[in-house]
Amino acid sequence: MTKFEMTEAILAAKKAKQLTWTTLAQVIGLSEVFTTSACLGENALSLDEANKLATLLELDDAVAVALTEYADKGEAAPAIPKEPLQYRFQEILYVYGPTMKALIEEKFGPGIMSAIDFTMDIEKVPDPKGDRVKVTMNGKFLGYKKW
Repeated sequence: MTKFEMTEAILAAKKAKQLTWTTLAQVIGLSEVFTTSACLGENALSLDEANKLATLLELDDAVAVALTEYADKGEAAPAIPKEPLQYRFQEILYVYGPTMKALIEEKFGPGIMSAIDFTMDIEKVPDPKGDRVKVTMNGKFLGYKKW
């Protein structure tokens, strides 16, 4: 089973059972962002985590096995920036972009986060293991218009 086929099976079962990403994450004991990303094919789970998810969704062993396989992160990436910091942010979008979209739409409905009515904060967070970069993005939700 490919990661794409795995994702299709998970999304269909999640929808049929009317479960949220948060519920799936709670069952396997991981964050909703990581869980969503794994289900969308951008990360891998342990066999125990994958089995818990497959059992909850009543999916076969092939899905659980596919969930444990390492992802080719950002496989659909059209171009990669050469500047290292920009590359890392692009990598975040490649790996977590589908996860962000799924979670935003689940919480708000179909739409986008504004890049016009938008703020971003970058903070330096001291850490004994090496300083951390904290990026907070805050954009107005814009639902898609129907006409």
